[in-house]
Amino acid sequence: MSKDISGILEGWDYDPDSFSVRIVAGSDGREKLQLRLDLGLLQMELDGRPDGARPGGSDSWLDYYERKQQAHARAESHLDHAFALDEQALGRLLREGVQYYHRYLSFWHLGRYELCARDTARNLRLFAFVRQHAADDRAKLQFDQYRPYVTMMHARAVATPLVELRDFDTALGVIDAGIKGIRQFLADYEQQHRADQCGELLQLEEWRKQVEGQRSSAQRRRPPTQLESLRRRLDEAVADERFEEAARLRDEIRRLDTAQPTQPGES
Repeated sequence: MSKDISGILEGWDYDPDSFSVRIVAGSDGREKLQLRLDLGLLQMELDGRPDGARPGGSDSWLDYYERKQQAHARAESHLDHAFALDEQALGRLLREGVQYYHRYLSFWHLGRYELCARDTARNLRLFAFVRQHAADDRAKLQFDQYRPYVTMMHARAVATPLVELRDFDTALGVIDAGIKGIRQFLADYEQQHRADQCGELLQLEEWRKQVEGQRSSAQRRRPPTQLESLRRRLDEAVADERFEEAARLRDEIRRLDTAQPTQPGES
């Protein structure tokens, strides 16, 4: 069998002005995510670590080192040093975080918001873990510098489908949490005075105004009781970061909402 990838790329030309991504059937029966690059493509698994590896027998290096830290904490009374991530661990975690970055951007452009939310939440967990256990501030900032961007992307991924469903209250709560998270980042580094220069914060604040306007214009409509119940369940799933369940609930809400007759006075 030829290992030349030309046949795979045939008909899928690289466009530097667009983000080209697709889902294809893998030879193992599982779907694969492919991202077109100028010199080829990246292929990623949809679940688990993007490259499909299980480092150290774990789902990811992050899971591996979290378990090591937990074991260290249980034995801490017998040890004379705190748990710290060494240079090798930080290198592994940084490279792994980049894999998840490529995948969550791909999910975003495909409109697979629940999976984008899952992966952005994972990288935010990574940053928090490194902040707690890296030995010096330089190492922490190597990861944490991306916290505002990933926080913004997470808020967008969670809130976008809620806005599409006109669940504006929940969407605004998610956006507010994102704004708060970015402001906390600025406070952590004593940069509050630069809030008006933080692009991610400005984007979320502007989007919040737009969603607030959409909510105001939709105040006259009251969803039926069944939709209210589904929306409450959706709110709980979002709050608990059960994103795949949230996606199923959104699909059910869309189905019922589409079937609902237009109310008098609405167009």
